Amino acid sequence: MRYMDTRAAHAMIRFGLGPRGGETLPTDPDSWLAAQLDGPDPALSIPAPDTAAGLTALRDDGKMPPMDPQQRRSAKVMRAATAVAMDTLLGTDTPFRERLVWFWANHFTVSIRQGNVGPLSQAYVREAIRPHVTGRFIDMLRAVMSHPAMLFYLDNVQSLGPDSPTGKRFKLGLNENLARECLELHTVTPAAGYTQADVTAFAAILTGWSIDLNGHPPGFLFRPFAHEPGAKTVMGRVWPPGEAGGEQILAWLGTHPSTLHNLAVKLVRHFVADVPPPDAVARVAEVLRDTGGDLRSAAMAVIALPQAWTPLTKLRTPFDYVVAVLRAFDLPAANRPDPNGWMSALGQPFMSAPLPNGWSDTAADWAAPAMIMRRIDWASAVAWRARQHDPQAMAEATLGPLLPADSRQRIARAGSRQEALAMLIASPQFQRR
Repeated sequence: MRYMDTRAAHAMIRFGLGPRGGETLPTDPDSWLAAQLDGPDPALSIPAPDTAAGLTALRDDGKMPPMDPQQRRSAKVMRAATAVAMDTLLGTDTPFRERLVWFWANHFTVSIRQGNVGPLSQAYVREAIRPHVTGRFIDMLRAVMSHPAMLFYLDNVQSLGPDSPTGKRFKLGLNENLARECLELHTVTPAAGYTQADVTAFAAILTGWSIDLNGHPPGFLFRPFAHEPGAKTVMGRVWPPGEAGGEQILAWLGTHPSTLHNLAVKLVRHFVADVPPPDAVARVAEVLRDTGGDLRSAAMAVIALPQAWTPLTKLRTPFDYVVAVLRAFDLPAANRPDPNGWMSALGQPFMSAPLPNGWSDTAADWAAPAMIMRRIDWASAVAWRARQHDPQAMAEATLGPLLPADSRQRIARAGSRQEALAMLIASPQFQRR
């Protein structure tokens, strides 16, 4: 066995998903991280249901008599797509890139709590997030805002221009959810000083951004007869009518200084500290500004931050924790707990954030005593399944120099392999990234 040095440990834990059983350790951690950002996402070569498959399933379900929800075609599509996503998380050779995928998917949250989102949720990640993780933020923003999962989740399919032909016919009007969350969460934040009138005008711009369930294939459709006519003013700028108005304002919002600052804060909070150091935020925001919102450059800037290589202090969320443990043990699929089920048991059901702001990225929201006790109980259950592993070897492979001597001694003195392995994965050091 080749022992992990401190920088390799930081690279694999802070920036990755934790070492995978039997994985070759990087000899040059910085180059290892950078290389993962080159070329297309390898996960895109893995077959999985696409948006058209999910929409077709929803359409077909609507024609069927009432049945067990788990037997609906849409539920089967969601299960198949989720299985691919979980296998990718546990087996990926590009864990830094994968971490970025799920960072951005949380930034642009959709939740399967909204029923129509379920069979589209993984296609959304594959089509709107993955291709743009190392590209331009404005391209990701455009892909997200026009994806059927987001249009369903934030109710834009129900938003009609009050003065549009369709709005007048049905006497229906705007739904502001998508516009509000795009401004508040996805782009400029309230720090930009927008008003309620801006939210309403932006919602009018986005009328007509909808879904065609009967298309070949089904997917996004701009519906001009549902679009509010006329120019609109948002944040002091006039935007033209039609689909072009939406395209133009998204391009402007995607490179707005307040947006770039928001993205920098969230990246630094995710990878460095719950309270992002201002100088680190300023550096990442500067890179985003100078590159026109290039996300590969922003990720490289995060790697280059001196604060990113300090001792690990971020508490792993249940998502991060389950993935790290299952990667470390590298259990055969038949002998491992269902990752999605265990994430739910620990308080973070997969793709099920309760609100559009996604899951919290700070320890205060995951460190309640009851939550920590759930982790300890889970650690014992998983350790039983993995009891064939040597605890000392696992300690070296998963934490290496980050595990203090007193913890090593307690593991060595444990009464059984199961107890030793449970102590390892429940340790404060393993809980952090």
